[in-house]
Amino acid sequence: MNSELYLSDLESKPAHLAALADALRTGDPFLHLPERIDRVLFLGMGSSRYAAGVAALRLRTLGVNAHAEYASAAASLPNAEGTLVIPISATGSSRETMDATARYAGGPAFVAAVTNQPGSPLAEAADLVVDLRAGEERGGVACRTFQHTLALLLALESKLTGRANDLPALLDRAAKASADLLDRRDEWLPLTMELLDGPNGVYTIAPAERLSSAEQSALMFREGPRRPADACESGDWSHVDVYLTKTLDYRALLFPGSRYDDQAMDWVRRRGSTVITVGPEVPDATAAIRYADDEDPDVALLTETLVAELVAAYWWSAQ
Repeated sequence: MNSELYLSDLESKPAHLAALADALRTGDPFLHLPERIDRVLFLGMGSSRYAAGVAALRLRTLGVNAHAEYASAAASLPNAEGTLVIPISATGSSRETMDATARYAGGPAFVAAVTNQPGSPLAEAADLVVDLRAGEERGGVACRTFQHTLALLLALESKLTGRANDLPALLDRAAKASADLLDRRDEWLPLTMELLDGPNGVYTIAPAERLSSAEQSALMFREGPRRPADACESGDWSHVDVYLTKTLDYRALLFPGSRYDDQAMDWVRRRGSTVITVGPEVPDATAAIRYADDEDPDVALLTETLVAELVAAYWWSAQ
């Protein structure tokens, strides 16, 4: 792992995402899925599972029987006809994901592996391989692969539901939004680093529909600069994390969009906690980081983790 190369990986996000958009204009990575799909099972760990959790929720709201599982679970859905298994691993070699995939390889379930390494062991065990096209992450941290996983799972959503969605155009907008945050980092990054630099770690909060943003952001603080960090869903915050605001120097990134943002902010106001919003402004937040198209929840899903990733990169480099 290397902090300078990690920063370089982040800076190349817009170009790689735009290239993925071009690739999706010329071909459907899920073209060869079977006709019969009764249920979808996502398998993954870490960032892969974070993305899968959001994808499964989106599919369920559109009427698809979908579930995201820890690949490390001892068992999950039976290996049955009509089951589409989506193991996700950027390296294509995650032990837990390989073990879980082995329960389904060879049918009757259909295995479509999502990986950044088409020649990996995971790819060899699959009926279909979906290339993340994220390039080599030389910093050793899953950042572009996380963004591309979300993008390709949106492509799967369109395939399974027939929902009209110009995904390449969305990816182009997310690429521009990422470039906007990178280009203007001198405006927002120094203050954000200062406000989040407390003695009790960093907390991240996001609505269920974008919980992956909070989870990935917290992971970036842990993985690079090795700082305490934890993620929470916006509504659940008032049931599980609110207590920390009374005893800790509580500092958080809030990804707005939940109907329960105001409920959380009420406690923040009472206890004088530090909250920075990423996207549309929320009353009484300490600061707000805006970026292009940040009112579109799909653009936000693909973009907003870049804030935490950049903070983590600069903290890591300063150590």
